[in-house]
Amino acid sequence: MPKDISIKELRANLSEIADNVEKGASYRVIRRSKPSFFIMNIDAEVPEEGWETVVDFTDAGKTNGVPVDEVLKEMRKIRR
Repeated sequence: MPKDISIKELRANLSEIADNVEKGASYRVIRRSKPSFFIMNIDAEVPEEGWETVVDFTDAGKTNGVPVDEVLKEMRKIRR
């Protein structure tokens, strides 16, 4: 379970937090009273909470990529 820290605390203790992350600790950074992002070791497992699939372009059945029009259409849906 990640430890909650504020942006202010992150700025003030960045070096110590980076050392702790290298040792396996993880942090959830709170900004304006809301969780903003996680800091964790690059080799750590990603927590399931807080992550969601926003757009899944793999189900279109295309092997040569996705046309830019479709990408923009999906991005506009997200912005609303």
